[in-house]
Amino acid sequence: MPENTVPATSTPAATSTSAAPAAEAVPHRSLRLGVAGPVGTGKSSLIATICRSLADRLRIGVITNDIYTDEDARFLRSAGVLDPDRIRAVETGACPHTAIRDDVTTNLLAVEDLEADFSPLDLVLVESGGDNLTATFSPALVDAQIFVLDVAGGGDVARKGGPGIGRADLLVVNKIDIAPYVEVDVDRMVADAVAARGGAPVLALSKNVQPTVAALREWVLALMERHSSGVHTPVDPGPMAPHFHADGEGGGYVHSHGEDETHGRDGAHRENGSHRKDEAQGRDEAHRREGARGQDETPEGPAH
Repeated sequence: MPENTVPATSTPAATSTSAAPAAEAVPHRSLRLGVAGPVGTGKSSLIATICRSLADRLRIGVITNDIYTDEDARFLRSAGVLDPDRIRAVETGACPHTAIRDDVTTNLLAVEDLEADFSPLDLVLVESGGDNLTATFSPALVDAQIFVLDVAGGGDVARKGGPGIGRADLLVVNKIDIAPYVEVDVDRMVADAVAARGGAPVLALSKNVQPTVAALREWVLALMERHSSGVHTPVDPGPMAPHFHADGEGGGYVHSHGEDETHGRDGAHRENGSHRKDEAQGRDEAHRREGARGQDETPEGPAH
């Protein structure tokens, strides 16, 4: 039965002659694409490039995030890439990841309002404020995400890893046209990125190099096709990132989760409902005990 319709019944109609209110139309649900990355990597410029290259194919809206300003939204409006009313700003008032991952309410409301006001939109781009290599979007907010690095940040950044680098739907190495001026080997940086991502897509990009812009356009259109056909599934890139566990005594260990493993409330690792003793933790404990015994056993000095 079509959504928002009332099934026919044999119940007599009410005696009131007033007509029932019409069902409110549900806004079209767009593809929501997040763009994250460190400060200054060119996230706003990348969004402008997407808007310019796809304005003939898609109806697009943009939500920007800054901590205390609407600077990125004003940049995009002044660039003339979209109807200015389709570009809206969220001021997070806190670290950017808090509004794209920890509590997405403000951004989610902004996206839904934009979809309602300009329905139907095909694509809504959500730009994170500049953050570090661990910042990722919640799948409750976006359907897919691009993580942006740039050559000016250093050729070694890609191999340092992190959840955005490792598991975003697309990793962009931006501003490749200035690589000679910052002494970065783009081919090496891209190879490091591909290795860090296990072969997942990496795009070397410059807004001034048209073949790279065309490749970005085709990637977005392919994502749109997978989304509209129901093939694309949003993935959470955050929880499985390698992370450090301190032991309260100055030690600890680095740990990664398997697919079926989570943390308990006490921070302990749980696998299939039971406590998992990590081998690295056991080794650290053994080393601490041996060190403590060495301090207690004071060697005898020479006889006097």
